[in-house]
Amino acid sequence: MDGDTRGVETVLAPLRQAVREQGELVRKLKAESTPQVDVDRAVAELKVRKRILEAKELALQPKDDIVDRTKMEDTLKRRFFYDQAFAIYGGVSGLYDFGPVGCALKNNTLQIWRHHFIQEEQILEIDCTMLTPEPVLKTSGHVDKFADYMVKDLKNGECFRADHLLKAHLQKLMSDKKCAVERKAEMEDVITQMDNYSQQELADLFVNYNVKSPVTGNDLSPPISFNLMFQTSIGPGGNMPGYLRPETAQGIFLNFKRLLEFNQGKLPFAAAQIGNSFRNEISPRSGLIRVREFTMAEIEHFVDPSEKNHPKFSSVADLEIMLYSGQAQTSGQSARKMRLGDAVEQGTIDNSVLGYFIGRIYLFLVKVGVSASKLRFRQHMENEMAHYACDCWDAEAKTSYGWIEIVGCADRSCYDLACHSRATKVPLVAEKLLKEPKTVSVVQFEPNKSAIGKEFKKEAKMVMEYLSVCDACYIAEMETELNEKGEFTFESDGKKFTLTKNMVGVKRFQKTLHVEEITPSVIEPSFGIGRIMYTVFEHTFHVRAGDEQRTYFSFPAPVAPYKCSVLPLSQNQEFAPFVKELAEALNRHGVSHKVDDSSGSIGRRYARTDEIGVAFGITIDFDTVNKVPHTATLRERDSMRQIRAEISQLPQVVRDLSNGSMTWVDVEANYPLFEGQETSKKEN
Repeated sequence: MDGDTRGVETVLAPLRQAVREQGELVRKLKAESTPQVDVDRAVAELKVRKRILEAKELALQPKDDIVDRTKMEDTLKRRFFYDQAFAIYGGVSGLYDFGPVGCALKNNTLQIWRHHFIQEEQILEIDCTMLTPEPVLKTSGHVDKFADYMVKDLKNGECFRADHLLKAHLQKLMSDKKCAVERKAEMEDVITQMDNYSQQELADLFVNYNVKSPVTGNDLSPPISFNLMFQTSIGPGGNMPGYLRPETAQGIFLNFKRLLEFNQGKLPFAAAQIGNSFRNEISPRSGLIRVREFTMAEIEHFVDPSEKNHPKFSSVADLEIMLYSGQAQTSGQSARKMRLGDAVEQGTIDNSVLGYFIGRIYLFLVKVGVSASKLRFRQHMENEMAHYACDCWDAEAKTSYGWIEIVGCADRSCYDLACHSRATKVPLVAEKLLKEPKTVSVVQFEPNKSAIGKEFKKEAKMVMEYLSVCDACYIAEMETELNEKGEFTFESDGKKFTLTKNMVGVKRFQKTLHVEEITPSVIEPSFGIGRIMYTVFEHTFHVRAGDEQRTYFSFPAPVAPYKCSVLPLSQNQEFAPFVKELAEALNRHGVSHKVDDSSGSIGRRYARTDEIGVAFGITIDFDTVNKVPHTATLRERDSMRQIRAEISQLPQVVRDLSNGSMTWVDVEANYPLFEGQETSKKEN
């Protein structure tokens, strides 16, 4: 350990110890079955200490790998990678239009995703509607729980996300040189606990710190809960409320039966969907990281809950990946590199299906340009995971905004299918032929038909149908409520029903099965394409050594918006036939290219193509015209080194470089390096 590392660890040691002690306290409280309110308080404090440690770790890391975000964003805007939508009308926050370069980069990213996952994994792709009726999202929990707190300017009605505004206000107060040390520490503590505050606690903080509208200085309303979905009505009558989908996953779950049939009734299988989703963010910011309309690519891998073993796991088992386990987080430790096979074997990752997808996600992200040294997989801690989830990991990338989530990978158990099955009374199950009969324990609701009929009359049939399709997990939850409260409530077809102990019981018995019905578990990798693109922008942006004005993106060739530029040395008409010949040959080989025959110097045109990340450049000079066989130079963007080869060979070489079947090292080994043209005008 060198001196710098020792110094950093000296600073971090007390923070690590604080996290470790709080983590041990949380485990102790849970083991002793302490009241939940005390556990929640201890968990909130653990999250605060963990955030302080992570912030300090980031602050102490070397600054030389941090991108000049202002310079990068200037390049992105100037070269129209993307820009704010409706700009000539003043723009709308959180909505962006992709320009020609951004479109090409996005399409290439999605093409690589399709090949990497859908083709290689034999995944079934579907394309579902974005409009979603309210009952679907009521069942999934989005109608009731998909919300943030916001405050409103009492005079002009402008809205702000409460936690973001409070944080910005406190940071402004802390930046005042007159701010006392004690008050500064108090505000830092508030900021670190921002995610844990209730609606009333946020309201009190707005009063205590006298928060006003940052735009007008007007008073603000108390925080209110705001659902993040875009609501609409389907049809002219307005009788069918709906929403623009907040995620693509629900369409896959609703088509499970059709997909299972298409797969000949066999598990496991996976389905995928690429498409836009919508979230009505209160105060979108950070460019492509927090937006209101965004492209997602999601996979739902359906698997027998008792057979979570992936046959291809061995192909990724030897990958060394930076893992930040829940145990490490609660012990104050850092993320560490770990062999994926060891992580599954030791139980750090719950099962090999989840482990396999983590490996495949890692390989995809590196392939499209995410730096492996700035990528980690962080496990959700117990208090972060939904009650139904078995294990969840986020692929996080280090950017100038800190660590941001770009892919989620969760084992969601059978929750989604079970919820939709209960709501629709359609069994979303798969049949499993048993090798030999087996006796199983069955848990069912035992309804008192007489009591239910007397209470609900015409609606009794609806209640009976609902009870008949409930799964064992849900029945166990409701049994607990019956025992503790004497009743439980459920919703079906938009109506609420409360059942008491005299109306329903729970029956357990043994049953011999030859064919078993199972509700599959779901492993869900979910990719935010915009966030991945932003990460790639940061991780591949560079400034040429010795020339601060020359910037470039080192996109990997497969994802580069254009694979090749075709550059005649000047506007001399003698070059035109060769430009045409090369352009046609590149088209035949399926190589995207850009011809730049403008009047600028060749150096200036190289800089222009480098700036938008064009991977290679073919230059036609006087040696091309004068010598037979006709040759041209091929330039590699990052190293700026060039070789010379016959024009007839170059399109295939660029194609092989672009699809990864050849490297620049291979090219330099097979062709002579270009040192300079030997002729300067056409020879007779």
